[in-house]
Amino acid sequence: MAQRWPDRLWIVRHGESSGNVARDAAHAARLARIDTGGRDVDVPLSPLGEEQSRALGRWFARMPRDQQPDVVLTSPYLRARQTAGLIHASGGLAVEAADFIVDERLREKEFGILDRLTSHGIREEFPEQAEFRRVLGKFYHRPPGGESWCDVILRLRSALDTVSLHHSQARLLIVAHQVVVLCLRYLLENMTEEQILAIDRAGDVANCGLTEYAFDPTQARDGALVLKRYNFVAPLEQEGAKVTAEPDRPVGSR
Repeated sequence: MAQRWPDRLWIVRHGESSGNVARDAAHAARLARIDTGGRDVDVPLSPLGEEQSRALGRWFARMPRDQQPDVVLTSPYLRARQTAGLIHASGGLAVEAADFIVDERLREKEFGILDRLTSHGIREEFPEQAEFRRVLGKFYHRPPGGESWCDVILRLRSALDTVSLHHSQARLLIVAHQVVVLCLRYLLENMTEEQILAIDRAGDVANCGLTEYAFDPTQARDGALVLKRYNFVAPLEQEGAKVTAEPDRPVGSR
């Protein structure tokens, strides 16, 4: 049977964003709301996030060109598109930036009425939601107007169908967000709720942290993608870029 998966798959969380910085400032000051100055989709990278993206691009650039990513899928959010663009500008991609595929299914988890709220703000303004989340857990809790992890997983199932249909045997780079990285692991590795939440509890996905899979034809009936590394930050450390892992907003509902 024909191979249905990419030869290599890299999944990258975007570089540090100005929203991550604003979130930390709001949390430190015990404010209820995070001031990002606009829509979450329009939040750009911070200067450090740009440095992290270039560092990762230089790491890819040291690969032979025939081993670099030759297909790029990115979230439509500005910080993800900027990350992909800076990886390309640093020589790390065997594909032109104009050929990047923007896929809305890779967008950030939607927080609904809890958007821009810190954990303090959620408890203050929507105590019933804080209690619902405590009872249901983050995997199933859906804030009004927002998404649960299960909702994100549902759209990612569709995105992976597109990957297998159109990008088999490719060297594919996906640039997205923390919850997307984790939910893709859940799907690709056939995890349970308990398994993926244990990984989440162990630590946040680093900005520009790299998760890598390789196709193994001996796995399963038709071959499978096998995890090679997760949350790999050596490319940043090698380039002297500071490693950050701030959760995306809001603090209390990721």
